[in-house]
This record gives sequence, structure tokens and C-alpha cells, in this order.
Amino acid sequence: MANEFYSSTQKELLSRKKSVMSKYSDVFLGRKSFWVFLKYEVITFLFSWVPGAAGFALRRVFYRFLLKKVGRRVVFGRNITLRHPHKIFLGDNCLIDDNVVLDAKGEENEGIRIGANVYVGRNTILSCKEGSIYLDDYCNISSNCSLLSETEIRLGKHCFLAGHCYLVAGGNHVFDDISTPIMFQPSISKGGIKIGDDVWLAAGVIVLDGVSLGNGCVIGAGSVVHRSLPAYTVALGNPVQKIKVRGKNAESGPVEIER
Repeated sequence: MANEFYSSTQKELLSRKKSVMSKYSDVFLGRKSFWVFLKYEVITFLFSWVPGAAGFALRRVFYRFLLKKVGRRVVFGRNITLRHPHKIFLGDNCLIDDNVVLDAKGEENEGIRIGANVYVGRNTILSCKEGSIYLDDYCNISSNCSLLSETEIRLGKHCFLAGHCYLVAGGNHVFDDISTPIMFQPSISKGGIKIGDDVWLAAGVIVLDGVSLGNGCVIGAGSVVHRSLPAYTVALGNPVQKIKVRGKNAESGPVEIER
């Protein structure tokens, strides 16, 4: 009975009916095709690690054969992890830094769609578990961030996430039954995460499932955002508390937000 509540990835890895190669294809490639497997292995083996300008040039040429769409003048750093790459879309002038994970896993999800002029910083993880992630134009995702989606994460234009931000859409579990491990109990979705245009999340911000942030919000460092906030709200704390509205109460002076 517990097997019913395993994540799709766990089911693939724990299945005794599938070969190791079949499990690998399901988790990393999302397609059962020897040609897809061979292309993925050859390109990542030969070019993923190459340093310097030569590496940038080679990945720019060859990674477009792995991904669904790659715009013009896209830069790929070293040691990028690609999962289900046929569901990853990149707009023009994107920069994907070293050690980034782009994981579009899922059977029926749209995957990862990144607009134009987007920067994804070193060691950042964009991971889908049957969900999807959408980053609109001019987003800047700093290093060591994690965006994990079982449903949907949407960031508007000109969003700026400082380092170590954590956004999780899904991942909540029922835990009333004390006789069953929590990981085997049903998961709950609260509708995903929707962030408007021109939003700044300072360092270490956590945004929970079901949250919407209106255009122009600013969230202070280390905050836990557990509820939705209207446009131009400046908020801080754990749990997050509104402290002012941008453009109003100017007489109170500027509010400094640590990056």
C-alpha cells in the first residue's frame, strides 16, 4: 500500500521489473530511444566539462541538439545537469552558469521555460517533479537557489532572486496517520507559486506553496513567505510581516533590505 504514495522518481528507481538502463532513461532522458540515449551521452561526455572559451563555444553549438529550443547567443557553463532536456526551452541571450541543474522531469508537465536575457547562477537547481517552471524575460536567479515544482512556479519579468533562495511548489504531506511514514502519505497542492514582475527576494528567502506575490514586492533576507502579498509590498520576517508599501509613507524614510 505504501508504494502507492512513492514519488514517480522513486517508483522508477525502486521498480524490480525494469533494467538499470531503462531506469536511467526514465529519470534522465524521459524517452526510450537508443538514438536519444546515444546523443545525450556523447554530447555531455565530450563537452559538459570543457573549460574556457572553447567549452562555451562547443556547448553553444551542441547543446541545442539536446534541448527543445535554444535561442541565440545562449551561454552554457560547465557541468550543467540536464534531465528530460526535450522539455527545456531557453530564450535569447540566456546565461546558465556552472553546475546548474535543469531538471524538467515529468510525464505530462511542460517542463522548464526560460525567457530571454535570463541569468541562472552557479549551483542553482530548477527541478520539476511533474510540475513546471516558467521564468520570464530578464529574470536574475543568483547562485545556490532552489526552485522545486510539483505543480507550477511562475516568475514575471525583471525578478531578482539573491543567493540561497528556496521556492517549493508542492511538497506538502498529510501526516495524521502516525502508523504510516509521512513520505508514504498523500501529498497536498496549494496551487503553486506565482511571482509578478519586478520582484526582489533578498538572500535566503523561502517561499511556500500557494503564495502569490504582486508586482514590485520586496522581501527581506531570511524571510519565510507563507502567505500572498499585494503589489509593491515590502515585507520581512519569519513568518513574513508587511512593513510598508513602496511609493507610500515616504516620510518614514527608506527601508534597507539586506541582500
